[in-house]
Amino acid sequence: MPEARGQDTVIEPAEDPQIWSEKGKGATLEQREKWANKTEFMLSMAGEIIGLGNVWRFPYLCYKNGGGVFFIPYFVFLIFCGIPVFFLETALGQYTSEGGITAWRKICPMFEGIGIASQVIVIYLNIYYIVVLAWAVFYLFSCFQTTLPWISCVNEWNTESCHTYNKSLLHSGLHTADADWSFLYNETYNYSSSVNLSAPYKVVSPEEEFWLHRVQRISSDDTLGPPHYDLTLCLLLVWIICYFCIWKGVKTTGKVVYFTATFPYVMLLILFFRGVTLPGAGTGISYYLYPDISKLSNPDVWRDAGTQVFFSYAVCQGVLTALGSYNKYNNNCYKDCIALCALNSGTSIFAGFAVFSILGYMAHELSLPMEDIVKSGPGLAFIAYPKALSLLPGPHFWSVLFFLMVLFLGLDSQFVCVESLATALTDVFPGILRKPKRREILVLLIAVVCFLLGLPLVTRGGLHLFKLIDMYGPSGTNLLLIACFETLVIGWVYGADRFFDNIEDMIGYPPCSVLKYCWLFITPFICGATLLYDLISSPSLSASADFVPSWGSAVAVLLTLTPMICIPIFVLVAIKKCLCRPSNSCQGPGLIVPSADLHQRSPNKPRLTLCEHVIIKRQKLSHTEGEKSVEEKALKEDTTDM
Repeated sequence: MPEARGQDTVIEPAEDPQIWSEKGKGATLEQREKWANKTEFMLSMAGEIIGLGNVWRFPYLCYKNGGGVFFIPYFVFLIFCGIPVFFLETALGQYTSEGGITAWRKICPMFEGIGIASQVIVIYLNIYYIVVLAWAVFYLFSCFQTTLPWISCVNEWNTESCHTYNKSLLHSGLHTADADWSFLYNETYNYSSSVNLSAPYKVVSPEEEFWLHRVQRISSDDTLGPPHYDLTLCLLLVWIICYFCIWKGVKTTGKVVYFTATFPYVMLLILFFRGVTLPGAGTGISYYLYPDISKLSNPDVWRDAGTQVFFSYAVCQGVLTALGSYNKYNNNCYKDCIALCALNSGTSIFAGFAVFSILGYMAHELSLPMEDIVKSGPGLAFIAYPKALSLLPGPHFWSVLFFLMVLFLGLDSQFVCVESLATALTDVFPGILRKPKRREILVLLIAVVCFLLGLPLVTRGGLHLFKLIDMYGPSGTNLLLIACFETLVIGWVYGADRFFDNIEDMIGYPPCSVLKYCWLFITPFICGATLLYDLISSPSLSASADFVPSWGSAVAVLLTLTPMICIPIFVLVAIKKCLCRPSNSCQGPGLIVPSADLHQRSPNKPRLTLCEHVIIKRQKLSHTEGEKSVEEKALKEDTTDM
């Protein structure tokens, strides 16, 4: 009986029928791996959820959306959406011991498309996220030149618009983008017809020119051009590092994260203590946290908070399910998730102090207003922050430190995403991929394909494509939609009470009951409302102030619709399979009945009750011939260990 199990007994779902059939044919299949200890799991999860968004997006959103006031919508989304979905996905993986696709197949076969959609998001991330690391490697190598190449205007890539900031220029007001420099042409002789006297002379910083004309070599037309050889080599180097971090599975991943997940904290602490001791740091931090209550009435602030929570917590990507699937059955994933959420949000807030203290020093040294300095995304990491660090004594040291931090912050997020995709594919095709040496080949194939697909991002037009993927690929629209389906399926189809029983069976006690009502009502309502507002209020791509290629709209639509259509397509496929059965019964395992492999602690209890009223009755599980119960498997494991 389940109640008679000892505390240390590890219970796992029965093996996939395909594995049994392969064993019957004499094939040698490898057992599914487990984390060596809890620390490896925690560091892998921390490495995935704590990434570049914590450093270059969250602090900017605080500054942009009312300073400390932004914490209100942020924590509302975190408590009622982020934590419930984060825990749901992690617990789902641990309960089923399956990756992002097969976990949903076993819980509710009709909604297997949720897992497919999340893997499409992971594919987007595997292709474009690593390009940021290639940029970081390029900057890192550039730090070892005698003079930092982005601090002067004497390089071959600089234009006549390039000017370093100096006191005289700043006090004259000519450093602004709309300053009129036409007085430079105030001469008595005739000008060439190529000179446009009516056009103002635009000032560009050397950091921005290095980013645009040396790193990106950006174009303003529709052509991508061939890949830049130096960026291609940097991208290849990062992929090689990523491959050898995970090629042997969680056994190597669990060891690598001891360094990659902790080293960025060391560097962030060093930058923090250096930043807060600089003149002007207080001004920068005040801009970061100064509250503006009026911002709370702006719906865009709430949308920004929601998308930041969903992206920074890596929900709706199948990654949490994959990592949780390598836990032992009785691991207390509830406490783990609470601790990880606290660590993630704490890191985001702490990173803001490190970032804005340095930017405040830059504003102080250059007599610039903070509005002219603060940037988000790549603009912060590759333009504003390098400029600020170049003003410090020993700029090479601080620049190396910063770009190493950027590299390691993104590296573990990258290889965990690759691990998630490899796990999902292995669990879908265990008879083919769960064999000796197949794992290494699969990861190599993923790395090679994603590297080739990422080459357009290191071309002259690559930055335009990067921005499109970043905005429309793993975007708030897709993540919010997947979150709605996840919570609705668990709450109303599989049954929130049944899932609570599964969790209690794993951790030994029921989690907070608020989670149940979040899955049933609060989370899908907030996510649905935010999704609807995002769809209505988002401006069209053609209205963007940035250059948009002619093919941009088509790419944006393709990126958005691909994951979204996976869910309804697989629902229709499941219904068609059901209707084609001789019995014409649409309540069988092809639709909403979970796999009999999954252990049910209380199979006779209703799936959902509200206010002591039964909303969804119990569900009779189907058992197929040859399947082994969880108790039989556990007994076999205990006997083997004796």
